[in-house]
Amino acid sequence: MGRVIKRLSVSVLCLVSAITGAVVTGTPAAQAAPCSDVEVVFARGTVEAAPPMGLTGLSFVEAVRSQLPGKSVASYAVPYPASDQFNNRMKFARTVADGVRATQNRVKYLAKNCPGTKVVLGGYSQGAVVAGYAVHAGLDLPARYAAYDRFVPPPLPADLARNVSAIVLYGAPSDRFIDDIGAPPIKVAAPYRSRTIRYCIAGDTICDGAPVGGPNALHVLYSVNGMTLEGARYAAQRV
Repeated sequence: MGRVIKRLSVSVLCLVSAITGAVVTGTPAAQAAPCSDVEVVFARGTVEAAPPMGLTGLSFVEAVRSQLPGKSVASYAVPYPASDQFNNRMKFARTVADGVRATQNRVKYLAKNCPGTKVVLGGYSQGAVVAGYAVHAGLDLPARYAAYDRFVPPPLPADLARNVSAIVLYGAPSDRFIDDIGAPPIKVAAPYRSRTIRYCIAGDTICDGAPVGGPNALHVLYSVNGMTLEGARYAAQRV
């Protein structure tokens, strides 16, 4: 119990620090700064609070900083709508595709302009799908969704794999959930698999293999339950 309380306390402190510093996160001045040692590229969940990074992303970024003393850690909030228009399949497909392209474009930008920067990709819920698709091994749409093929972003160039050190996904929809909604599975390309980790709270019906449905209360706890700190430790070991 003491260990759990300690983890929660550290996570809450990270989150408070992130929120109080959120004003400068992702500003033009921050983006114009010299290349950092590490950059966390994070996609928020569906209409998540504290856009553009989201509470989970803010907590994760601060946790990564806490694990890398002496290193500069920048953050980049993936600029995509994180739409909740689930009944409009075309609009929803476009918002995810926009997020994937924005994530890939950031990786390409860093590889060209800051080749020494270690990239940590992350995402929560819908954002975890975005981050996972950004390093996909090929997105195969079901035949009934062939009309959406033109929105599917191509894979990242193979030579960019060396720039991505870790991929951390929180509350990513399970394979069953993805299949139930008819979306392509999250198939991370081979070069990234050994540096990818998923976190799912037991009983979170989005990621635990339950039939497709709305999220329960457990799905919103990733920013404070200690898993952002665990994910930060995972990433820190790989940068």
